[in-house]
Parts: sequence; C-alpha cells; structure tokens
Amino acid sequence: MLVTSRSYAEYEAMFDLTELPESILDCCAGGAGFTAEAAARGVDAIAADPAYELEPAELVDTVRRSLPATAGIVDEHSGSFVWHWYGSPERKDQFRIEAADTFLQDVSVAPERYVAAGLPELPFGDRRFELVLCSHLLFTWADKYDRDWHLAPLRELIRVSNREVRIFPLVMQGAGEPVPYLPELLAALDGITWEVRKVPYEFQVGANEMLVLTRS
Repeated sequence: MLVTSRSYAEYEAMFDLTELPESILDCCAGGAGFTAEAAARGVDAIAADPAYELEPAELVDTVRRSLPATAGIVDEHSGSFVWHWYGSPERKDQFRIEAADTFLQDVSVAPERYVAAGLPELPFGDRRFELVLCSHLLFTWADKYDRDWHLAPLRELIRVSNREVRIFPLVMQGAGEPVPYLPELLAALDGITWEVRKVPYEFQVGANEMLVLTRS
C-alpha cells in the first residue's frame, strides 16, 4: 500500500485554490498535509482514506515507507515528468517529507479529522461539504478501471458536496494518456454542470487540468 504525502502548496496549485470555503473534504487523502493546514486556517477540514484503518504505528510506518517508493515510480518513468513547478527532485522530496510530518503530527492530536473510509461509499450526509477534493485516484487509474467503476465514486463525491467537486488530474498514470470515456461519464451525471479548468501545476506531462463539478 502506498500512502502518498502531498503538501498544502501542491494542493493549492493542483486545485487552483485561491481561497478556502468553510468546509472541505479530501478524499482519498493518503498522508497529505492539506487537512492539517486547512484546519489551522479555521476550515472544517476532513480527510477520508481507507489507510486510516491501520493502527497508528503501522500508519506511521506505511507513510514513511511510501516516501522513497513514490520517488522510485518517478525515476522509472522519468520521461513522463517535468520539473518546472518543483524546480528539482530534491525540492519535491522536501515538500513530501514535510507534508508527511505535518500529517503524522495532526493525525496523532486530532484523529477526528481523519475518517477511515473510501469510495464509492462515504459515511457523510448529503451536501456535507462546501468543497470536495479528489487527487490521483479517479482517472489516474482509468487504464485499469472502467467507466462504470468511475461513475459510482463520482456520484458519491457529488452527493456529499454542497457546491463543488474538484478532481485532479484528468490523465492516466504513466505516459499521461487522456481518459477515453470521460465524455460519457460527464454525460451520465445528472443535475450538475462541469468545467475542465487549467491549473498552475504540472508534474506528470499533460496533467495540468482539473475537472470542476458544480451543482446546478
């Protein structure tokens, strides 16, 4: 199991966050530092991930072991990544180490912010969050999981949102190929409007857009 630790700064760029609403769900959040830092800014921030079922010591170990493992994936596919946002591999690694530290400290002192749950079924009421974020899960694995697999999680993210769902990226893992059935998925979502929006972040080649789903 990989539990990736992304930083608040990465979230700001990936999701083009210029201001934060009153409540946010990050699903599936992994070991990201975003929830801790959003909460420190006064936001009702919740992270959801199946990894939070792990015992505390096992979660710490998994997060720590995931740091070099994720770097190894980049090394294996070096031609599929660009460095203009991070500047260097060392700076990216520093972002991730600091994010892991922030996450592990916060989950130990505020465990109520970290809910052991995953898609396609979340233990939250309808319209619970003003903003719902989802990174590197939906669409990233579209080469392994089909349209129907994606549709149920999309509907669940919309269900728990009161305003907006933002999903990043919109390309598949590896070479960054587009998702062939994305238009079909969007056509199947009733009662929402959607927009593909450019974001000020790119690491995987071509992964510089997010999907914004808004309740009509």
